[in-house]
Amino acid sequence: MKRFRHLLNHLLSIHFTGIIILTLFRLILLFQNKSLISHDYKSDYASWGEALLRGIWFDNVTASQILILPLTILLLCAAFNKYNKYTNIVLSYLMVALYSIAFGLSAANIPYFEYFFKIINSSIFNWAEYGTTTAGMIFQESSYFMPILYFFIALGAFLYFVRFKVNSLNLAIMLNRREISTPANIISKLLISLLLIAGCAFSIRGRTGYNPIRVSAAYFCTDPMLNQIGVNPMFNIIQTLNDDRRKENIKLTLMDDDMAISNVINYLDIEQPVFGAGPLAREVISLENKKDKNVVIIFMESMSAKLLSSYGNKEELTPYIDSLLNESINFSQIFSTGIHTNHALYSTLYSYPVIMKRNSMKGSVIPNYRGLPTVMKDNGYSTMFFMTHESQYDNMNAFFRTNGFDEIYAQENYPRDKVANNFGVQDDFLFEYALDKLSEKAVKNEKFFASILTISNHPPYVVPDWFKAKSEKPENQIVEYADYCIKVFMTKASKQSWFDNTLFVFLGDHGKMVGVPESEMPDSYNHIPVFFYSKNINQETLSQLGSQVDIAPTLLSYLNISYIQNNFGIDLLKNKRESVFYTADNMMGCRNDSALYIYAPGEDMEFIYTINNGKLNKEIKPQQEIVTRLKDYLFSTLQATEAIVIKEQAKQ
Repeated sequence: MKRFRHLLNHLLSIHFTGIIILTLFRLILLFQNKSLISHDYKSDYASWGEALLRGIWFDNVTASQILILPLTILLLCAAFNKYNKYTNIVLSYLMVALYSIAFGLSAANIPYFEYFFKIINSSIFNWAEYGTTTAGMIFQESSYFMPILYFFIALGAFLYFVRFKVNSLNLAIMLNRREISTPANIISKLLISLLLIAGCAFSIRGRTGYNPIRVSAAYFCTDPMLNQIGVNPMFNIIQTLNDDRRKENIKLTLMDDDMAISNVINYLDIEQPVFGAGPLAREVISLENKKDKNVVIIFMESMSAKLLSSYGNKEELTPYIDSLLNESINFSQIFSTGIHTNHALYSTLYSYPVIMKRNSMKGSVIPNYRGLPTVMKDNGYSTMFFMTHESQYDNMNAFFRTNGFDEIYAQENYPRDKVANNFGVQDDFLFEYALDKLSEKAVKNEKFFASILTISNHPPYVVPDWFKAKSEKPENQIVEYADYCIKVFMTKASKQSWFDNTLFVFLGDHGKMVGVPESEMPDSYNHIPVFFYSKNINQETLSQLGSQVDIAPTLLSYLNISYIQNNFGIDLLKNKRESVFYTADNMMGCRNDSALYIYAPGEDMEFIYTINNGKLNKEIKPQQEIVTRLKDYLFSTLQATEAIVIKEQAKQ
């Protein structure tokens, strides 16, 4: 009985040590991101403590998930009186292997949270197929070195502790090797093991009551930062993977498909649909002569509106972009549909919303879309896409070639010595390369439509030695560098014969964390700069709400191009949106001029904010009429997207 008790105590000591280390990771996460805590909670250390206590609760769930297998093995060994020092070693290092995963995810969660303001979740598996690119992103970004170091320190300390405990226990087993097992002893061991396994199972469940513990149990206050701190990364990975497999998440089921489509037709004010072309198809007819302008769309990586002085940033990181914006048609209230680059490309070019973390371009069967590239091609434009990385990334090569682009330029086309990291070449080279290709088209008297996707403002940040930034932080230096590259490109382009007859469209593909988060879906991730620039363009600022899905129809309207529109966008030059929708991994949001509604489908949680002079205020007792309207707009749009995409793909 003594050997059994020693081994049991040994496993439990590892269990509690694991929880302590997981708590230390949480403390690091909290103190590295304390600047993101809202003003009301900056000094509310009781709430900090509450967040940490809830974190220990979640960590115990994860630790119990790890413990239950060794406990079960111990039960079997007790039943047959088959345990010795080798059993001790196997069970100990089994727990080490499992905890190494938990520690690794906790370490990875630190930079993930800092970038996305989200606890790491199943969306990371979207990067799994890009092994070398993802590894390069991790090991080439210096800010990731500390979390990697934390992982090795934690794992080393844990191994040292376990090894010490193993040696101590082996000695105890040897001293008690003549222990005689009686039927009563065996029954006692079995009962104790069964009770512990039952207790472990209850710990995994996390709580009494009808439902087991969910992420929503971490939410206890109005601060979005503290609400997330309690969630264990390994728990969240498992939870979101399970959510992904749930039948209702395989096909979105927010509401009835037909009702959703009918609502969207009403929202888009479609009075004369084109029969047989799709439920949203309508004919757009321009009565004015077409403007045969070249078009260059520049997707600015992670360029949140809050990085620009035009939107209140005090650090003057983007002087050139700000100067262009002030000479453009500026759409000041545009929101990205998601928080990943593939979302921006899909929504901007083809005017379809995205559904949370889903990547609509990665299917093995490539769907056909009528969108901006196909309309431009039909109107005699040569269509080109320029990216810094490999063309296979996010299935871009296949998807874009299938959907309107004639030429794709990617890392495969560039000199090897120009590749700066696993995301390929830097912005300065990309722009230089694109400039030459555009000029070649002009020499041939070909109209061109080009999309240029930058990358520098994305980890790993590589600021060239020759570039002298005034900022000290790398995440600000890289924004200055991105601004500089655009300045050089536009300066050189202005000397080309085709410049005066070219419309440039600048937009952020999505944002990143800037300042303090105002809600569970911080504005800085989805509020992006969008402006149309051309020589002698009539400068104006349009402040109505808009989405990336609206950019294509607005651009085509500016060019006076007639076409059949079969998507979710509106012309912001002539129409206004009642509300705008967007998503962020496991959440979706909808806002109008007075309120913001946020919904987390996996947790069935919702949050309501009022908007006053651009400031968000959480509503405890919101007006139900406003909530219902925003909720219907959001649910209808995303459900209609799901239904229409499935129907169209079935036809193909």
